[in-house]
Amino acid sequence: MMFNVGYDLQAWNDYSEKKYITADISSSTNSQTVICGMSGSGKSYFLNQLFAKLVKAEPNGEFYFADFKGDDSFAHLRDCKNYYSYKNTIKALDIVHEKLQQRMSGIDKSRNQITLIFDEYVANILSLLNEYKKHAQAVMNKVSELLMMGRSMCVRLIVSCQRPDAAVFNFGSRLNYEICIILGKFNKSIYDMLMPEHIDAVKMKIDNHNFGCGEGSCVIGSDLHFIKVGEVENMENIKRICKQALS
Repeated sequence: MMFNVGYDLQAWNDYSEKKYITADISSSTNSQTVICGMSGSGKSYFLNQLFAKLVKAEPNGEFYFADFKGDDSFAHLRDCKNYYSYKNTIKALDIVHEKLQQRMSGIDKSRNQITLIFDEYVANILSLLNEYKKHAQAVMNKVSELLMMGRSMCVRLIVSCQRPDAAVFNFGSRLNYEICIILGKFNKSIYDMLMPEHIDAVKMKIDNHNFGCGEGSCVIGSDLHFIKVGEVENMENIKRICKQALS
């Protein structure tokens, strides 16, 4: 199943052409995803679009949303059954992790796709590290297990953060993300952590065009792409689709 991540940036800028960058999200592939971008990069706007696209692509999917920051970007989801904010975000992780274990043990033989979207994951874990270090470690261990074992059990994790701090992405878990997306202005420390093998190509690209809001780099497997997030004509429809998926 091919999924439209965004538009090819060069085709958009040079010819106003909407040429899709696609990723395979079928159950036989690894579609674990990390999305990074500093404030003002268009990350939340992109995540709303991504969520709605997944719902449309996987009508039988099961979705959970963990929103640590709880700002207005996802305010439309607040009353939904499978939405968890601030200190309740770990409940969403616990639910999805339990479902993974049930599938691994054979108790649950279903294989419909389960997706956990975890916004501001790094900020959430750093907050836990300051308060309950042992609890934070247990949470990171569950995330690592989801990343390593989720593909074969049709359990997907989509993590969004400003910066993928190495203290949070433990046990080499960054290597388990098949789809890596960085939006907004070039930040060397982020690229060093997520796309070190592509950093020279990215530097050459931004010599001619520095990334603006909703623009950036995407690595799918080992392939580098430069992407543009398209504008949504009907955001209310996007919100409706996401709300329905979490209800």
